[in-house]
Amino acid sequence: MARLCVALAAVLVAGLGCGYRFVPRETTLPEGVRSVCAPVFQNETPEPGLETLFTQAMRQELLRVGTLGDGGICEARLEGVVTNVNSSPTIVTEPTPETPAQLASYRAFAEVRLRLLKGEQVLADTSVSGTEDYLPGSGDVLEAEANRQAALHRLSETLMREAYERLARNW
Repeated sequence: MARLCVALAAVLVAGLGCGYRFVPRETTLPEGVRSVCAPVFQNETPEPGLETLFTQAMRQELLRVGTLGDGGICEARLEGVVTNVNSSPTIVTEPTPETPAQLASYRAFAEVRLRLLKGEQVLADTSVSGTEDYLPGSGDVLEAEANRQAALHRLSETLMREAYERLARNW
């Protein structure tokens, strides 16, 4: 095992020494925009903190594709509004003579509107929505809420990746 780790480390160091590096995929935003700033999104839901969660997910996506602007140096800005979020049960087990009905799964839903602007000109806009399932936990309210927050985190990443792809194709 130790030899394998040493060999992998040697290959990695050799690859870095030869100039290999990871590069983002080619982006094709409208009007050739190459740097985008993403100010904190608005949150029109009663759930606090969603604006931060979805803004961070979008910034991560912009960073991943190589278009996140550096501070105030941006060709365009991406405005977002979290318009809807909810959670609901999806599967309830059938009661049997031995066990009562039990909740087996929940589903989180979120919807976000986005606009890519250059100055005041709208270059592209889109709306994304989706769901993510999560377990209710073992009866502990804190465990159920932690599962819900993890589901919202996964959902924010998925939706912001989809939103970027739609904005890039929207021209």
